[in-house]
Amino acid sequence: MSDDHTPISRARKLRQRMTEEERILWQQLRNRKFLGLKFLRQHPIIYDRINYKPKYFIPDFYCDEKKLIIELDGKIHDFQKRRDQDREDILHDLGLHMLRIKNEEVNSDIIGVLHKIKQFIQLLDSP
Repeated sequence: MSDDHTPISRARKLRQRMTEEERILWQQLRNRKFLGLKFLRQHPIIYDRINYKPKYFIPDFYCDEKKLIIELDGKIHDFQKRRDQDREDILHDLGLHMLRIKNEEVNSDIIGVLHKIKQFIQLLDSP
């Protein structure tokens, strides 16, 4: 397998090509700034191996402490709802929780987005 196709090399490329919305949210999440939680950006999550090749997803943001994935959805997600749902089902089966946020929300109300994330985490923490 060439190095360009490993989960780590793909994640590196995605980190170098972050969208403006990802950059905005990352500034709020990085370095444990948000609720003291450690978030990673474009961190590969391997869910299977077929013929020794990893099957994986690279979510926009991941917090291992809360098993939380945050995905920022641009316009393309309007056209790939089935694919997104399949991905979400696989990740849910791994015990991970996904919160989807539209790019427009990040652009128009970052404080509201942070509140939405906090509320989602509180729901995860409640018995």
